[in-house]
Amino acid sequence: MVSEIGSAIVEKTQSLVSGNVPEEEHILRQSQADPEAFRPVYEKYYKKLFLFILHRTGERETTADLTQQVFMKALTSLRKFEFRGLPFSAWLYRIAINECNDYFRKTKRARLVVLEETSEELFYEELTAGNSSEELHTKLPAILQQLAPDHLQIIELRFFEGRSFKEVSEILGITENHAKVKTYRILKKMKKLFLLIP
Repeated sequence: MVSEIGSAIVEKTQSLVSGNVPEEEHILRQSQADPEAFRPVYEKYYKKLFLFILHRTGERETTADLTQQVFMKALTSLRKFEFRGLPFSAWLYRIAINECNDYFRKTKRARLVVLEETSEELFYEELTAGNSSEELHTKLPAILQQLAPDHLQIIELRFFEGRSFKEVSEILGITENHAKVKTYRILKKMKKLFLLIP
């Protein structure tokens, strides 16, 4: 009996990993009545959310705690989740952002920003307009400190994590067009700061 349940969970997890959205929706509906049914969703998104939060905290223990809180909040609020065409992952990332913001507000700790080398080139091209990337690399920490938290969030999602405008809009709960407009406004502000900072 136990092995049957275990193999059913493995099958559901494999189906989710392969991107079967109707299967995910079915599991989420089941999870509203039976929390144990949530396990395949948890297993699918745990690592992604852990890394998402780790890039903001820089501490593995804190990240593990926050990741667990995200899943607990998701599970307890699952009845509020509506299937309206947005991926469930966007809802999880939104909860993760809120949990991180609460953590930084309560602990007064500095928020970490991770810039991967692979995303640097695109960001530098967008921001420097012909200036050297070395110069931007030197000025970037000071520029980022002057951004409002919601602006930093957009830059981080779009450039440092390489997410599409569609993903950014889904995670932040705004339209794709609004995500584009906000991004270009923030970049414009950053370009001005780049010229002002010695």
